[in-house]
Amino acid sequence: MLNTEPQPLPTAPAPTPSAETLVRITDAAAGKLRELTAAEANPNIGLRVYVYSGGCSGFRYGMMLEDQPTSEDVSVENNGVKVYVDAASTQYLTGSEIDYVDTLMGAGFTVNNPNAVSACGCGSSFRTADSAGSPGGCSH
Repeated sequence: MLNTEPQPLPTAPAPTPSAETLVRITDAAAGKLRELTAAEANPNIGLRVYVYSGGCSGFRYGMMLEDQPTSEDVSVENNGVKVYVDAASTQYLTGSEIDYVDTLMGAGFTVNNPNAVSACGCGSSFRTADSAGSPGGCSH
């Protein structure tokens, strides 16, 4: 007997953003990254940027220097430096700008993210319109 009930259409995966639209590195961030990696002999060294659940608004940014990308990463070379973003984080980071600020209050890399609809007062976590994440304590 044939099943004549309508079957759901398979959902297409979310399109992967192109490297050009994923993240942009400011001159200040690129300069600081070149300074931090000047002694490295590995030509693949780059900045890994990722998003994970946590913080008082739902999501947090993470960054670290990475020796090379994984097979699931989107690799961006922008302003003379490499940036690696895992596939799961691309949906939260598309269109973002990575900057380096040095103020009286402190210095560090920041993410200017057009997908964030709100952020916590300390600026270390954010929320998007599509997913509020799981808010937690603001410990940093």
